[in-house]
Amino acid sequence: MIPFEYLTPHTLDEAISLLDPEDPDIRPVGGGTAVMLMMKAGVLRPTRLVSLRRLEGRHGQIQIDQKGALRIGGMATLASLENSPLVRTGWPVLARTFRSLSNQRVRNVATIGGNLAHADPHMDMPPVLSALGATVIATGPSGSREIAVEDLCVGYYETVLERNELISEVVVPAMDGACAAYSKVTTRAAHDWPALGLAVSLRLEGQVIQEASVVLGAATDRPTRLAKAEAMLRGAAAEAGHLKQVGMAATDALDIVSDQHGSAGYKKHLLSIYLGRTVNAAINTSNKGADHDAH
Repeated sequence: MIPFEYLTPHTLDEAISLLDPEDPDIRPVGGGTAVMLMMKAGVLRPTRLVSLRRLEGRHGQIQIDQKGALRIGGMATLASLENSPLVRTGWPVLARTFRSLSNQRVRNVATIGGNLAHADPHMDMPPVLSALGATVIATGPSGSREIAVEDLCVGYYETVLERNELISEVVVPAMDGACAAYSKVTTRAAHDWPALGLAVSLRLEGQVIQEASVVLGAATDRPTRLAKAEAMLRGAAAEAGHLKQVGMAATDALDIVSDQHGSAGYKKHLLSIYLGRTVNAAINTSNKGADHDAH
């Protein structure tokens, strides 16, 4: 292994100052789970790693602001979010999704900021957070800017973040009566990479869907909003026949990619089935007053 610097700043500003917008071999490290795998595989040979583990504790806080939004410090671990009473009560779909990410050892150290910045298209959190309308606060030398989670990823392992920007916070709007569910479809263990991930958030009036947010993951090179499916769901009841039509229509014009988790045809078939199941799972959580995941 080629020698590299390993620096441990104590403040966010100091960490940012150690990054270089022109040097792709200088990388920030949160929990380090993805970076270490990339180094072992030989796809990353850093000259400098900037560890964020010693940043002030406020960067790992989980709290609710005056508008009722969930504000998550970029250094909050996945395990802390999984077990947070605030998340479980106000955003239970998040808590349940966190439980299916990787394994307990990884969740204990992996951070939400690092998870999103990694931009692996098979990640579970980008589609879920996108469906909930979440944003990230990216902080760099010139200040902070807000980016919608669904706009963060632009391709395989690519984001709109500058190399000297860090995700300092994740903001998730209040659910305000919406219901949501996430389907993680995998042929392996529940915590493994999905062949398809599908997040749905709905607002209901009686039995009629008034608003729908549907975001696909793991089948395209970035989280993809299914606008056609959303339009077909709005103003309709969740009847089996209609949901089947929506599921079939959702596969149209999608550039679904084959990978080791399944062929494009297989993933399209999964989408046509699981869209209706995930909509029903979301509605069932509304009826029960608690969230539920479909697997």
